[in-house]
Amino acid sequence: MTANLGNKDCVLRAILGLVLIIAPLLNIPAIWASAAFAYGSIGLGLILVATALFRFCPLYRIVGITTCKIN
Repeated sequence: MTANLGNKDCVLRAILGLVLIIAPLLNIPAIWASAAFAYGSIGLGLILVATALFRFCPLYRIVGITTCKIN
C-alpha cells in the first residue's frame, strides 16, 4: 500500500470520523436515536479514522487521486 493521503486530508478524515463515532453515543442531535443511522455513522466514522491512520484510501486508488505530496 502506497500512501495516497496528504496531511490535511488525514487530519480532516480523523476529525470527521471521530465526530461520526462520538455523536451517536451522545445522541447529539436526536437523529442518532435511529439505530440504523447510529450504526451507519459509527461504521463510516471507523472507516474514516482507519484510512487516516493508514494514510491510504482504496477509493482514491481506484479513481487515481492522490493528495500525498510524497510518493
